[in-house]
Amino acid sequence: LNSPPAMFAASLRRLGSGVRLRQPVRPMAAALSTGSIDNIAALQKAQAVCFDVDSTVIADEGIDVLAEYCGAGEAVAQWTSRAMNGSVLFQDALEARLDLIRPSQKDIANCLASHPPRLTDGVHELISILHRRGVHVYLVSGGFRLMIEPVADLLDIPRSRIFANTLLFNEDGEYTGFDPTEPTSRDGGKPDVLSRLLEKFGYSGIVMIGDGATDMQAKPPADMFIGYGGVVVRDSVKASADWYVHDFGQLIEVLDA
Repeated sequence: LNSPPAMFAASLRRLGSGVRLRQPVRPMAAALSTGSIDNIAALQKAQAVCFDVDSTVIADEGIDVLAEYCGAGEAVAQWTSRAMNGSVLFQDALEARLDLIRPSQKDIANCLASHPPRLTDGVHELISILHRRGVHVYLVSGGFRLMIEPVADLLDIPRSRIFANTLLFNEDGEYTGFDPTEPTSRDGGKPDVLSRLLEKFGYSGIVMIGDGATDMQAKPPADMFIGYGGVVVRDSVKASADWYVHDFGQLIEVLDA
């Protein structure tokens, strides 16, 4: 992968010159967070980037959309908010929400047909750039594999690079539970996924990008956690992220220098 020093100079020229910027030119200190040189280096040298899905790659919380479709929207949304802000263990929130929804395979298929995933602004371009740089991109989500596979397909991410929850159904397609052995079914699951990736592939740099408390947990072992506030801003995540962005354009400018 490209060495940081040469990329720093190009990034600084681009951010300072106004070339291809999507917004008015801002000073480097205003455009990026404190310690931005280290942040740029970590992103540019990363061999793997892991994205949360809901409210990061897509503009909705998939479980809330499914709950609304199944008639349990308000109660489930309250649990989702608590889980994403870190005020309740993720596994407790997951079980409670699924007990409220109890989605069948048909419910999920019909929900996806009625409410196809909406990608967040700039994420397709960002992931395309990462692919061109030879970076391995993963989707690491506490959401449901059945609802995330179409998102991966839109972004040309192999389904083998999805880490998400597997729902269980009986022979009639009715919901019976979820697979508790999936690492993303429990609190601390995302750092577990990244640790497994590092052990298996030996990446020299790995970055996590997401909007919620469970994403923030991924560092360590992630070298950097980038908080994303383009859909919803969570104060605890914003305060703790190494780099906090509201627009993927900032990351695109750094990588596409």
